[in-house]
Amino acid sequence: MAGTIALKRRISSVKNTRQITKAMELVSASKMRKAQENAKRSREYRFLAYSLLARLNTLTEVKRHPLFDVRKVKTKLYIVITSNSGLAGAYNSNILKLLNQSIIKDKSEDIKPILITVGNKGAQFARRLIGVELMAVYPAFGDNPTANDIRPILNTILDEYKSKRIDDIDVLYTQFISNLNQKASSLDILPAEVDESVINITYKYSFSSFEPDPETVINETAERLIEVQIWQCILESLASEHSMRMLAMKNASDNAGDIIDDLTLEFNTARQAGITQELAEISGGVEALKD
Repeated sequence: MAGTIALKRRISSVKNTRQITKAMELVSASKMRKAQENAKRSREYRFLAYSLLARLNTLTEVKRHPLFDVRKVKTKLYIVITSNSGLAGAYNSNILKLLNQSIIKDKSEDIKPILITVGNKGAQFARRLIGVELMAVYPAFGDNPTANDIRPILNTILDEYKSKRIDDIDVLYTQFISNLNQKASSLDILPAEVDESVINITYKYSFSSFEPDPETVINETAERLIEVQIWQCILESLASEHSMRMLAMKNASDNAGDIIDDLTLEFNTARQAGITQELAEISGGVEALKD
């Protein structure tokens, strides 16, 4: 009997766990759809920002702008986008693995790595690194980030780059490709560059004019371009996080169902064995009385 009681408790515990994972799966699925829509919509905005900068590049020399200044890399800043919590499959581990590989490469090239982390998981990992400066820590921005959320990061990296304390800035994020495919990626945002594929496009703004002048417009556009890139990386990461968490919770729910089936079979077997033993003892007792 003790064995069947323990099995009952285990079955009940696994069922409770399955209820939790199933609820988390449904919540992630709901958040995932909205995050995917936001990420896909903003891709067009990012493309238009590149198009405008490419158009300005045909009118004036953008490389004179401090954000386009290319210099020898001695210090490199990484903006690492992770989540506040786990239970999202390999979402955080893929980014942290990419970060670790990048740091090893930088140290071999005598480049000093500096980190800005978004999300508690990235901060926890960064604090354990030796010889890596942690400049700032931000919690994850939630499911509905705003421009004000990323403004402190934007102002920090612009000041650091213009003052020449940082020579190169990369964003480590998870690119959303599909519900089943997400990729840990690195995006170089400073020094600012114009996408060559955009430059070759025939512009519908070929006869447009800029007021007061292209140089002034570049001063605003360059910063907006950096902001758009960070914004897009965050939206891509959000969509990837919810997709990977939904899949992880679905797998957990399915595994819990399999465990429940196995435990139920084991419970029925144990109960049947107990019944058979009791019948055998009763039969033995009856036979003994006859003798």
